[in-house]
Amino acid sequence: MTSVLTRPERMLTRPQKSDETSGKIIGSLVIQRGHSVLRAHELGGPKPRQILEILLINVGHPVSKDCLIDLLWDGAPPKEALASLESYVSVLRRHLQPGCGKTGTLRTTTGGYVIEASTDHVDLARFDSLVREAQRVSARAAYPLLMDALSLATGPLLIDELKPAWAERERRRHAAAVTAARVHASVTAAETGRTHEATMWANQALLDDPLNEAAWTALILGLEKSGQLTEGLRSFSRYRSLLDTQLGCAPSSVLLAAHSRILMATASSYEHLSEAVSALLILHDKLMRNAAGGPARRDAPDDSAARATVRSAEQILTSFLRRACEAA
Repeated sequence: MTSVLTRPERMLTRPQKSDETSGKIIGSLVIQRGHSVLRAHELGGPKPRQILEILLINVGHPVSKDCLIDLLWDGAPPKEALASLESYVSVLRRHLQPGCGKTGTLRTTTGGYVIEASTDHVDLARFDSLVREAQRVSARAAYPLLMDALSLATGPLLIDELKPAWAERERRRHAAAVTAARVHASVTAAETGRTHEATMWANQALLDDPLNEAAWTALILGLEKSGQLTEGLRSFSRYRSLLDTQLGCAPSSVLLAAHSRILMATASSYEHLSEAVSALLILHDKLMRNAAGGPARRDAPDDSAARATVRSAEQILTSFLRRACEAA
């Protein structure tokens, strides 16, 4: 299959049949038909261009005239909307498929219109198809599919349409899909030993959505899996602080468990730190159970042992703090 191209320059040099149409709507609109390239300002005006964009979003699926009218006039069409729509479609056809009339890529269907083109020839449809396929296969097979999909996500969707409500809805949907694909790429990268890529994709997802729990989970679990324990603790601390200030809630149980594992793994390398962390976890467990009114754990040490451990931890932490202050 021939994938859609993401840059106009590549579209110009891509071998193409004279009746084959490709569309790029991620970023600025670019249409290639054979050796001809049309850009957003070359399609007969805003309304014909928007009709084409709506049809490209739904490539291969008819869109009714009623739906087009509702979208083009944001639910408040003029009385002559149907005649205006048909006129705009005629203008679009003259620019998109000159000399072809109703026999070109833009076809009339019962009560509507359709762009008859392979989904591989429209970048948005190609992106969605690759992401869906990646969800059905193993991590090893999914990662290259996600790389192909994300290579198409070169910018916001439909940047020529900043005002229409329908375009903003599609833009938000696509942005969320790109973020989810980056999270999936992070997870599959970690599962296949690509530790650097796992961190990179998770961080890119967080640039899109700083409160995305799935992205933070992928980042912290990926750091844990790669042995970057200190960075994992830092990332958890940043996320916990962000949640507290922005939403007033705590991290998920999955991340809390990961945090405990990373703490213990970090502490296991240092005898005194291990004692301190163990004591703090025991104290935290006791406080949480007291707050919940639950019974003490059967395997928990008795109060005297716990108090002794906490006192030892206080001495160790005091020593650490003193040395840190001296080194500052």
